Amino acid sequence: MYDSHNSPHSPRLSDLAQLIRLPAALSVPGDVLAGAVAGGGAPRPRILATMASSVALYWAGMALNDYADATVDAMERPQRPIPSGRVARRTAFATACGLTAAGLGLAALADGRRALQVALPLTGLVWAYDLRLKSTPAGPAAMAGARTLNVLAGAEPGRRATALPAALLVGAHTYTVTALSRHEVSGAPREVPVATLAGSTATALAAAALPGLRRRGAAARIGAVAGSLGYLGAYGTAQARAAREPSAVNVREAVGSGILSLLPLQASLTAGGGGPGLAGVLALAHPLARRLARKVSPT
Repeated sequence: MYDSHNSPHSPRLSDLAQLIRLPAALSVPGDVLAGAVAGGGAPRPRILATMASSVALYWAGMALNDYADATVDAMERPQRPIPSGRVARRTAFATACGLTAAGLGLAALADGRRALQVALPLTGLVWAYDLRLKSTPAGPAAMAGARTLNVLAGAEPGRRATALPAALLVGAHTYTVTALSRHEVSGAPREVPVATLAGSTATALAAAALPGLRRRGAAARIGAVAGSLGYLGAYGTAQARAAREPSAVNVREAVGSGILSLLPLQASLTAGGGGPGLAGVLALAHPLARRLARKVSPT
């Protein structure tokens, strides 16, 4: 078993940044934004608190993931913060608890009980995935459900059904990334990246043809198509490489690309929902996230 005693020193900020996969959080606010726009309404100021809530819950999940995986990581990924001794296991758990409380508090601040109707089941899925479901057949579906709820968190309560198609596409994408992530250490059977590539191709096509897109105008249609192409160009290329040679290195690169490629997918969905200007912001954030990922791994 992995030694869970405290480290003899306080963790550095850079160690905590690695624990919570700091740059990967750039993929989170776009879920909320896509949900708000797809719901048919202009984003209200409360969306900032909702975004902050989602980021906090995402970081909580990352810290809890490393807490739960400490023993396995000591053998398979000794460079991670806990097995390397840079962050104590109990510190990771405390970080997860603190960020969870912050996420729920920010959700309540954003829209009270109505926001908690989404934030509470989202939190439950995150904790259930990390502590129980990750290694089970239900793992990818649980993570897909969490991302689906994250999109719905951005929509007004009475408009969540309208935002459901966009939410399900983000969930479908997340399913493929989670399925690939199970093979980051030892590599994958070739059929796994082949199947996920087919799934992400279908996701890109569906995002470029959302219901009602023809009524949105030329800018929305162009933005939806451009975002889908950017998504498939980044994530699809990485999966194709893994399909040709499904080594652990190629699978890890595909997983990392999948996490960050949420940004162009969110841009496509946001443009298709009638927010091409906001979609442009998400598209510009993608190269920034890729640069940050060179310093702190998103996986």
